[in-house]
Amino acid sequence: MNWDDLRFFLAVAAAGSLSGAAQQLGVNTTTVLRRVASLEDDLNARLFERERTGYRLTPAGEKLAEALEPVDRRLAALPRDFEANREGSGGEGTVRLAAGEVLAAELLAPAFGDFRRSHPGIEIEIVGDPRLAMAGSAPRVGNPLKDVDVALRLARPTQGDMLMRKAGELSYGLYASSAYLEAHGWPTQMGDMGRHDLIGFPRAELPLGPVWWLSRAEKTASVVLRASSVAVRAEAARQGAGLAALPCVSADRDERLTRVFGPDALGHLEIWLMTRNDLAQLAHVRAVMEFLIETLKNARGALEGQSVKVVELEDAGRPR
Repeated sequence: MNWDDLRFFLAVAAAGSLSGAAQQLGVNTTTVLRRVASLEDDLNARLFERERTGYRLTPAGEKLAEALEPVDRRLAALPRDFEANREGSGGEGTVRLAAGEVLAAELLAPAFGDFRRSHPGIEIEIVGDPRLAMAGSAPRVGNPLKDVDVALRLARPTQGDMLMRKAGELSYGLYASSAYLEAHGWPTQMGDMGRHDLIGFPRAELPLGPVWWLSRAEKTASVVLRASSVAVRAEAARQGAGLAALPCVSADRDERLTRVFGPDALGHLEIWLMTRNDLAQLAHVRAVMEFLIETLKNARGALEGQSVKVVELEDAGRPR
């Protein structure tokens, strides 16, 4: 057995696709396919089932992934462990943080100035991971904190030797441009969606909160675009392409968008903070975690879509 083939296996298991694994490993998809096939030949076992939405582990693949997960976690942690040792246990060092685009841009970046002034010796490196912005999209197998120290994700983690804490809720609403609403009318209930165009989520996303609500609306409405990126869905809505499910914390501030339905209809996604148990003992990692918790706490109203101004605008703009 070529032990390096195991690395390719884990990458496909984590990404759920050959293309995702190839991007992670810096190779082409043909190389990934060849290495996985080689491992399957060596083990005389089928490790993946190819489906429309990607690659799913077989029972044999599940067994192998479970055996490799602790090893993968420790190997991935080595560079961070050595860096932490060099930086010492004081309140200085670099913390790599994985966060989705909305939380990073709308909340963390604006609050970073105050954090920097109180912790001048800590450098935060924000890693934009689009998978963390999707509902329940973190891989079922593999190390969810690979190459980072702390992560914010939009679903509760289900595995790993991690410290986990629910840090808030990201509420969603349904938004459109004024021009779109003037042309197509303002829906007031689910039954009105049949005459509207939707900007939806990718089909592979788990049916949680707004994804589930939109999947119901899609049974009668026309889907004109699907995108995992909040920025893409928001821009399409601004240009009058249709109704889009967007986080209230960003869309409520956008004067070019009008809220049609709020979180009471579309729901929310949970925000979970996680790090490795051993890293949580380091002062500079703890400082960043406290910063994240405090920032999300202070923004609770905006995160949950509790805006009096928006409610007033809705009442004023809704047809009588």
